[in-house]
Amino acid sequence: MRNSLRLSAATLALSLAFAGSAMAAGADHKADVQRILNSAQFKAAAANIDKEYDRYVAEGIKLTEIPAPPFKEEVRAKAYEAMLKEAGLTNVHIDSEGNAIGLRKGTKSDGKFIVVAAHLDTVFPAETDVKVKRQGTRLNSPGIGDDTFSLAALLTFVRSMNLAGIKHRDDILFIGNVGEEGPGDLRGVRYLFTKSEYKDKIKTFFSVEAGGVNGITTGGVGSRRYRVTFSGPGGHSYGAFGLVNPMYALGQAASEMGHMEVPDNPKTTFGIGVIGGGTSVNSIPLDVWMEVDMRSESPAELNKVEEKFMNIVKESVKSENFARSTKEGEIKVDIKKIGDRPAGTIAETSALVQMATAAVEAGGYKPSYGYGSTDSNIPFSMGIPAITIGKGPPNSGGRSHSLDEWIDVAKEPMVKSMTTSLSILMTVAGME
Repeated sequence: MRNSLRLSAATLALSLAFAGSAMAAGADHKADVQRILNSAQFKAAAANIDKEYDRYVAEGIKLTEIPAPPFKEEVRAKAYEAMLKEAGLTNVHIDSEGNAIGLRKGTKSDGKFIVVAAHLDTVFPAETDVKVKRQGTRLNSPGIGDDTFSLAALLTFVRSMNLAGIKHRDDILFIGNVGEEGPGDLRGVRYLFTKSEYKDKIKTFFSVEAGGVNGITTGGVGSRRYRVTFSGPGGHSYGAFGLVNPMYALGQAASEMGHMEVPDNPKTTFGIGVIGGGTSVNSIPLDVWMEVDMRSESPAELNKVEEKFMNIVKESVKSENFARSTKEGEIKVDIKKIGDRPAGTIAETSALVQMATAAVEAGGYKPSYGYGSTDSNIPFSMGIPAITIGKGPPNSGGRSHSLDEWIDVAKEPMVKSMTTSLSILMTVAGME
């Protein structure tokens, strides 16, 4: 269930400014979508998506079978760079963070860009078997839906527009970005918005992800992740019995965390996903560690749960140093941040969301809105208009992040949903 949206003042102001400028121009989003759908050029593009179907599937399979674990996306990025060039984009390159980028020029460039991005990385290690297995229209492979076939969809969009002679007002950057998954911590898009040549020049952002075209992500779930290491003097479990033990400090911290109270709305969560350390069963550990994940739809609530966590860890160290002997040394703790995804939202009443809604409804789908943890978190947090959209039919994939991940690429529903996704982009980019 989607929780109600909560905007920061900065995000609200920017979203309303974006909506206000469109409304001031007399924008009628439903009429604009229908104008695009009824145009000869867009109908030709839709026909080209149909003609490009086999190539779309082939390119999706080709990319899926190139391993792309976090921080090791280089081979897939180079392959995608070549595909972007072949699709007819200009200024194609791989930036210093590893993002593969290509430009489709608009007719009335204002020096700002619309970004349409799909991420190159998957959660799976390099040795994972990523050979695609096909049963009819169902394809199975780790990472195939999240997010590899979105990369192929972007190529199909570009070729279909080129073949149809479509022109649009704004410059569009098509990007295969690195670092969306787990340890990547949104590094590709974070770089794009904060350090790249396009910094301060992006006015609208689309993340194209796994999922149905009816789903519009309007909120980013923020997260903080830590690796907490407790260390001590160690010793023999029998001979040094009575000395401080870092495992007890970790255990107390874990137990206390389990009793933290967090709100249901806005949804806020926490968890300990991994623990490790120690030398042997008959030793007091020198060090032990745990990895902690905290999330919330609200930046304020995320800060609160983080503060509770920090206090619990500090108190567990004090407690262990008080409870047992420190004659050989005290328990110490090292708290290292390993992930920081900002939270943020865009209002459903904003021009961008209303344009996407009009296009989804015109495609015959019922739109739904919700939160997610995607590349859009970065622009959400900066007050830059952004949404995450799907490119497939509703319920056309599943088991993301598992070895039996799958998508269904049945032609007719896939062509229909991809055409709808393209209509969203063209509505926002100002198709002429």
